[in-house]
Amino acid sequence: MVAISVRPAFIVGVLTLSLVLAVLLLSSPTSPFYRTPLFLNSPMSKLDIWSVGRMVDWRPCKWWLQGHLTALPSKSNGFIRVDCYGGLNQMRRDLCDGVGIARLLNATLVLPKFEVAAYWNESSGFADVFDVDYFIQQLNGFIKVVKELPSEISSKEPVHVDCSKRKGQFDYIESVLPALLEHHYISITPAMSQRRDRYPQCAKASLCQACYSALRLTKSLEKKASELLEAIPKPFLSLHLRFEPDMVAYSQCEYPYLSPSSIEAIEAARGDRKPWTGELAQIWRKRGKCPLTPNETAFILQALSIPTNTNIYLAAGDGLMEIEGLTSVYTNVVTKSSLLSGEDFKSMHGNTKAALDYYVSINSDAYIATYFGNMDKMVAAMRAFKGLYKTLFLSRRAFAEFTSQGLSGKELMEALWKAHRDDFVMGKGSALPDCFCEFKL
Repeated sequence: MVAISVRPAFIVGVLTLSLVLAVLLLSSPTSPFYRTPLFLNSPMSKLDIWSVGRMVDWRPCKWWLQGHLTALPSKSNGFIRVDCYGGLNQMRRDLCDGVGIARLLNATLVLPKFEVAAYWNESSGFADVFDVDYFIQQLNGFIKVVKELPSEISSKEPVHVDCSKRKGQFDYIESVLPALLEHHYISITPAMSQRRDRYPQCAKASLCQACYSALRLTKSLEKKASELLEAIPKPFLSLHLRFEPDMVAYSQCEYPYLSPSSIEAIEAARGDRKPWTGELAQIWRKRGKCPLTPNETAFILQALSIPTNTNIYLAAGDGLMEIEGLTSVYTNVVTKSSLLSGEDFKSMHGNTKAALDYYVSINSDAYIATYFGNMDKMVAAMRAFKGLYKTLFLSRRAFAEFTSQGLSGKELMEALWKAHRDDFVMGKGSALPDCFCEFKL
């Protein structure tokens, strides 16, 4: 009697479970990483990614930190102002390049001009973000910097010299020096196609000094950043997550399984940049061109054995979409807006807010980025300069490749672990090569 009654019950249970699983599979989108929170155990209960021994470190080159400075020429060829555009870290990069160029051309550097841009919700200039006197002091001996121009040219606007990207490598001595000698006061925005490896050592050292030793936040902004750092529960991971509508639109990638509001925001930001479709879309994604969603990010963090109770500071701008894909898995997530209050924070613009994220990220216990943009490159390099090596860039290419192969669950987590372990072991992307040298451990 008992055996007869158990068998039907068992069969009914199995059939019911099978039916539920079938419904879930049929109702789910092709990719499980867009909307559904993922709670999975890390593969084989490994120690976290930071426990892996590194084979390579990047450290500041001795020729820069310990080298003998070449004496500045007694006479300058003129004055150069660096005009910086974009977000804070893009402007920082342009400024660093500009310092190297000014030394290359034997020019005196005028304090840079930061773009005032409605797009970036920005109105703050160089002196609103960085300590001007400290900047000048730290560059002493590397290059001459002035706050004010001589009276004979102070009323004039500089002659702008076009350094926009051209075929081949841009040559500043050939293309810019003649204009400097003729007009004595010029402005430039550094070209992306320059060859820094061809700079004389004095110019490279000036660039490095500007980037990693001369840029200190203003006292008021550093005080606010220090308060923010103090308020974050310790130890913590700083996560630079990029999934804003304009960025996704610019990537030309499709995410059909996002919420209706996210899809609407992306479409509004697309303009003429239509997404790739069909086979081209797959090729584009496999090249690592598509930003990771917060849910995909949470999955990769779990694959790296980052505990779900980790304190995470979210270094991100306004408009981040689908954030619940991360916070439903990693629940101890804080932001600058949740930790700071007051009218002074509300009045901050793009550059000053970005400066807070930068300050926290270079002082965090660990730093992970889902992209490899200007901020990520600067933060990684500064962390290497400070001797902080818990820095990692999540691989969009590896994620796209493995998921296109049909990997999922623990098999996918294992593949992601191995890919990121290899990157971390070799110090991949951890510093900019211009000022840092590879050091075998």
